Amino acid sequence: MRNADFGETVAITPIMKQFLLILLTILTTLNSVWANLGDGDDKIEDSYGQIIERHLLDDGAVSVLYHKDRYLYFVIFAEGRSVLERYSHAKGTDLSEKEIARFLKANAAGATWTPNDKKKEERRFERSDHKAEATYVNMAGRPTLTVRELEAKR
Repeated sequence: MRNADFGETVAITPIMKQFLLILLTILTTLNSVWANLGDGDDKIEDSYGQIIERHLLDDGAVSVLYHKDRYLYFVIFAEGRSVLERYSHAKGTDLSEKEIARFLKANAAGATWTPNDKKKEERRFERSDHKAEATYVNMAGRPTLTVRELEAKR
């Protein structure tokens, strides 16, 4: 039995093709599912589903409310980039700890989130690079996680 030389071709078996196709599908799906702060409006719209309402704000920014699966996503875009995102359940129930952690992780940008709960009525999180912050508070009767850039002009 010989080792393959550079000049030889190695046959790809049907099982290998199927595995590569599944891997490519998973990677493509993961890339399109996760959107976050700083992403453009095209990626956000692909990820967050149906647009419920859109408003042009006085400062030129645009706010958009999306609905996908059991979540509502509220996003403010400045110059075509997401600078604030709010996540809540469409039914108005609390987000689980796992859901909060997942949304924070999607918005970590390589940094880490640390709880900073100084106030009793809201939970706060600081990002280690100090470029974003998050709060989990009841907004108009709906428990909502808000993640926003600190450097963005809105």
